[in-house]
Amino acid sequence: MEKGPERKKRFRMGAALGIIAVVLIIAVISLPRWQGTEKENPPAYWPTQGWRSTAPEAQGCDSARMAAALQAIRAADIDIHSLMIIRHDMVITDAYFYPYDGSSVHDLESVTKSVMTTLIAIAADQGKLQLDQPMVSFFPGRTIANLDERKQRITVRHLTGMTSGLESMGFEQDEGSLKEMEAAADWVQWSLDRPVVSEPGTQFVYDSPGMHLLSAILQQATGQTALEFARQNLLGPLGITEVMWMSDPQGFNDGWGHLYLKPNDAAKLGHLWLHNGMWEGRQLVPREWVVQSVTPHMETPTNDDYGYGWWVMNGEAGQEYAAIGRGGQRVHLLADLDLMVVTTGGGFNIDEIWPYLDQVLADPEKLLPANPAGVEQLNAAIAAVAQPPAAQPVAPLPEMARSITGQTYQFDDNPLKVRTVRLDFGAADTAILYLTLTDGSAIPAQPVGLDGVYRIIAGKYNLPQGARGYWADERTFICEYNEIAADNHLNLKMTFPGDQLQVEALETDHEYGVTIQGRQQVNPGG
Repeated sequence: MEKGPERKKRFRMGAALGIIAVVLIIAVISLPRWQGTEKENPPAYWPTQGWRSTAPEAQGCDSARMAAALQAIRAADIDIHSLMIIRHDMVITDAYFYPYDGSSVHDLESVTKSVMTTLIAIAADQGKLQLDQPMVSFFPGRTIANLDERKQRITVRHLTGMTSGLESMGFEQDEGSLKEMEAAADWVQWSLDRPVVSEPGTQFVYDSPGMHLLSAILQQATGQTALEFARQNLLGPLGITEVMWMSDPQGFNDGWGHLYLKPNDAAKLGHLWLHNGMWEGRQLVPREWVVQSVTPHMETPTNDDYGYGWWVMNGEAGQEYAAIGRGGQRVHLLADLDLMVVTTGGGFNIDEIWPYLDQVLADPEKLLPANPAGVEQLNAAIAAVAQPPAAQPVAPLPEMARSITGQTYQFDDNPLKVRTVRLDFGAADTAILYLTLTDGSAIPAQPVGLDGVYRIIAGKYNLPQGARGYWADERTFICEYNEIAADNHLNLKMTFPGDQLQVEALETDHEYGVTIQGRQQVNPGG
């Protein structure tokens, strides 16, 4: 993860918006400033049962330019899965990029934090808990290590704003904190036992384990898991029925990530915030919380600020803010312009797509003339980016492909949690990859397209996953393994020296790389 200038590029809709930036300065002057109150005019409809669309020109956007942008993003091989742009409550673009087609839920990663803190606010509004209640008061049956006076001063509010003072590796190393937590038998206990290294409420430190504590707190306070409480008090009222949320070994939903929603349902969270917590005439989330959640509370080591579960851009409360998850998951709002951009991805930086969008919003405050030809181009582009590439001719297989077919390679404990690997080359254009994991489970037999096209199957949790690959040389096979409904997109360089298999794995978002070494089983079996 980046900080400073690099993170500014990744998490801000700034200079890369080009033409938008100039036009918006003029537009914003004439718009009322966001005061944390509901809009004077409610929306023409609530998207509880689904979103409505309009021609981009009706919102000051150029459909032909949007078509060109989508095609350019696809041509640049950016690992984006979906792009949804909404203005004045109307969808002007809703595109899905191969191999993700939008039919399944998608891992939102740390966008989950924005949902988790929202659930805490709703529970507080219902009197189930208090924001300034001490953290440790929710765990009376646990023996907590390092329980000093500072730890006793940590409150629920501190956890929502990541100012608890608990020891953490921080923003750039947050994955390391998570790996340590996940290695423990009890994730909540591990998170509670950490020492306090700074006075609560005085320092921002990005801390996913702290967000996981909020899930346990919510369950303790309400008697419901975070998912059960969300279905009843947030997701249900928003009309969201398709949802999946991972849990820890004790059954607490992951408070920091792994909430799966469809992109068009994730957009409803942004719509709720643009309407200051109001939904269908009901104050679903306290208005005061909405205001505070997108108000900076503490200086961060990045160029953006943090509220309660939301990132705040430009240091100004309620103007430009976002729920952000690694790998390209984002609900990004410009409140003054009533504009929302929602993306999912398999591992891309948001600044990769802004240059292609910088001329789309030609003048958001003026209608453009109807452009049926441009709309037709846009519809054609949306259809095109969803299609697989043309199949490529398959080169003759090297001798190595025949010699390793049917051979099983076994690995010692490793970060990939892979126990065995087997590759079979039989069909002319498809191989089969077999994987078992260190916990004894097996990944479904995964076809691997050798013609540049993913072979997609129903994988774990019945979500789509695919693979494709090619021989780079006589001993090196490159396999692209893609959990399509998540940001787990691995490039696997598989080298076969003698009776060994070396696997170099690199995530497409370049945050994780590892090399593991296995040896051919003497009696591989099956």
